[in-house]
Amino acid sequence: MKELIETIVKPLVAHPESVRIEKDETDRLITFRLFVHKNDMGKVIGKQGRVAKAIRTVAFAGVPAHQQKRTVIEIVDQ
Repeated sequence: MKELIETIVKPLVAHPESVRIEKDETDRLITFRLFVHKNDMGKVIGKQGRVAKAIRTVAFAGVPAHQQKRTVIEIVDQ
């Protein structure tokens, strides 16, 4: 999933070298923290969060249906 998120986000931003993803996993939750350059936050979030929602939709389509863990993507500036 990390590679999928990177593949989606890197072409959108002006500073692709700053894109970094960290994964935290507990028994019920998988959290992906997407770090982007401060100036790229608007591009990744989009108007009214539409780009961020689209990123989440595409990324979650790759999650197996039988997986019992909730998956979250957080967008953080560096």
